Amino acid sequence: MASKVIQAIYNDDDVLMLAVKRVKEAHHHIEEIYTPFPVHGLDKAMGLAPTRLAITAFMYGCVGLTVAITMMNFIMIEDWPQNIGGKPSFSFIENMPAFVPIMFELTVFFAAHLMVITFYMRSRLWPFKKAENPDVRTTDDHFLMEVSLNDNEDELTRLLVDTGAVEVKVSEKH
Repeated sequence: MASKVIQAIYNDDDVLMLAVKRVKEAHHHIEEIYTPFPVHGLDKAMGLAPTRLAITAFMYGCVGLTVAITMMNFIMIEDWPQNIGGKPSFSFIENMPAFVPIMFELTVFFAAHLMVITFYMRSRLWPFKKAENPDVRTTDDHFLMEVSLNDNEDELTRLLVDTGAVEVKVSEKH
């Protein structure tokens, strides 16, 4: 079911920030904001929860470290121990200094690659996905704020024009 939203277009990020604050103060629900570049502080002004991607990065790094330790212990100690340069391979602890670079690299490898996959899945970005941008000007130099309509079109239009919107229109949200 499609619902109606009002789209306000701004041409300055500072004006947009002030508009977001005024719209939130008036207790209207902002559906989405489209910007050509990251606007610092916009997530806080919109009242969005902080991201938990850093926690997942740490967990992915721990998975990489576990895989590295398990792999090296199996390959170099249990499965095929070799006497390289007179250094015995009887235990993992004796050889740990040589294994540190491998543990570091696999930790970073797992964290980086799994974070990219998590980001794309969380953002619902996948190959051949149709763009959801309602106005192509937001990829160049304009900012667009979508606000839900609840039988308050005239009041909301006046508010958005007062906040500095250069263009206001009503459209269907799918």
